[in-house]
Amino acid sequence: MTEERTKKSSFQSIKKLFALELPLVGWLLDIAIYGWFWLNMYYEPRIRYTIKLYFRGHILVLLIYAVLLYFLLSTYDGFKIGHLKPFDVILSQAFALIIVNVFSYFQMSLMANWLVRVGPMLWMTILQILVSILWVKISDLVYKKVFPPRRLLLLHGDKPIEGILHKFASRPDKYRIEKTMDIREGIEKVKEVMKEEEGIVIWDIPTADRNRLMKYCYEHEIRMYTMPKIPDVLMSGATKLHLFDTPLYMTREYALSFGQRFWKRMVDIVCSVLLLVIASPIMLVTAILIRLYDGGPVFYKQTRCTLNQKEFEIIKFRSMRVDAEKDGVARLATEHDDRITPIGRFIRKVRIDELPQLINIVKGEMSFIGPRPERPEIIREYVKTMPEFVYRMKVKAGLAGYAQIYGKYNTTPYDKLKLDLTYIQNYSFWLDIKLMLLTLRILLTPESTEGFEEGTVPQTLSELELQNEEHE
Repeated sequence: MTEERTKKSSFQSIKKLFALELPLVGWLLDIAIYGWFWLNMYYEPRIRYTIKLYFRGHILVLLIYAVLLYFLLSTYDGFKIGHLKPFDVILSQAFALIIVNVFSYFQMSLMANWLVRVGPMLWMTILQILVSILWVKISDLVYKKVFPPRRLLLLHGDKPIEGILHKFASRPDKYRIEKTMDIREGIEKVKEVMKEEEGIVIWDIPTADRNRLMKYCYEHEIRMYTMPKIPDVLMSGATKLHLFDTPLYMTREYALSFGQRFWKRMVDIVCSVLLLVIASPIMLVTAILIRLYDGGPVFYKQTRCTLNQKEFEIIKFRSMRVDAEKDGVARLATEHDDRITPIGRFIRKVRIDELPQLINIVKGEMSFIGPRPERPEIIREYVKTMPEFVYRMKVKAGLAGYAQIYGKYNTTPYDKLKLDLTYIQNYSFWLDIKLMLLTLRILLTPESTEGFEEGTVPQTLSELELQNEEHE
C-alpha cells in the first residue's frame, strides 16, 4: 500500500511539474519564431553584407532576445498561466513581445547600418501573439485539469463577508468556498471542520485567534489564506537585523531615504518631460474635442493632498459635466455615472484624462509612481473610521500607484490603503521601474477602470461603509 501511494504521489508530482513548466515552452516557441525570421528575413537578405556572423554570433543574438523577453514576461506576469485569467496573461505576453520586438528591430537596423524592413517584423509579432494565444489557452486547460479548484473553508468574524465571497467567486477555476464559519463557534470546532476541506481562508478574526490557527495550520500542513491587517503590511517591509541571538525586525521612522528620494526625483523629471513631448499631439486633440463638445473648460483643477498632507491643485482633462457637483457634495463615480460625458468616458477608459498631471510631476507636487492623491474632504471622512489612512501620505502622491496596478478603481478604500502601504514599506528603485512598465498594461484592462456599481458604494462621503472593515 505504501509503495502504491508513493508511485501515485510521484505521478502527481510529474503532472504538476509538467503543468508548471508549460509557460517556458511558450517562451521557447517565441524564440524559435524569432530565430527563423532573424536568419531568413533579416540576416541573409541584408545584415550579412555589413556584419559577418558565425554560429556563436547567431547564438548571442538569440540569447539577447531570449533574456530580454524573459525579463519582460516576468515583469508583466506573462508566465503566470493558471494563476491569472487567460486574458490577462495573453495581454501581458502581447505587451512583452511588442516591446522586445521594437528593441530587436532597432538592434537589427544598427547592425545593417540602415533601417531594415518593418514588414517581416510585423508578421513575426502577429504570428508570435497568435501562437501565444493558442498556447495560453492550451496551457490554461492543462493547468485546470492538473490543479482543480481548491475546496476552502472561509472563517470570519462579525463583519460582513459578501465582499470577500464575491472576490473568490470571480475565480471559480482556482477557489471554491465550500463552507463559511464564524470564529465565535469555537476554535476546536473550526479545527474539526478544517479536516474536511483542502484549505482555510482566515478573514477578519481577532488577532489572538488568528495566531493560534496559523500555528495549528502550519503544524498540520494545512494550506491557509490570510487577510493581512495594517500591522502585517507594515512589518512586510521591515529590515531584518541580527544584532543579538534572536531575530529583530526594524521599521524606519521615515519612508524613503535621501538617496531613494533623489533618484526617484531624477526618474520623475526625465520620464515626465519625455512623456509630455511624446503625448503632446494626443493632449492637443483631446483638448480640442472637450472644448467642442460643450464649450466648457478643457482642464479640471481640484485640491488634492500629497506628501505630509500638503495641498496642491491637481490638473486633469475634464471628463464630467461642468455641473457634476453643483450641490457641493463630493461623490464617487459609479459604473454608469450619467455625469460623465461621452468623450470623458473614453478618456477615462484609456487614462488620457490623467496626462496633464505630468505638469504636476515636473513641478514636484507629484511623483510618477506613488499613492493616488485624495481630496482633503475625502481624507477627513476616511480618517474618522480609518485613522491609518494618513500613512499613505508618507510619500509623494503619484500619477500611478501600486493600488491602481494591482487593484481596481472600485477596490475598497481599506484594501487600497493596504496596497499603497505595501508599496511604501517595500519601496525600491526597481519596484518603481516595474510599476512604470506595468502601468502600460492596465490601460487595456477593463477591470482596472470600472466604477463602483450602483448600490454597492454610497453616493455621498458621509455614508461610506468603512466601518465594515477591521483595522486592528
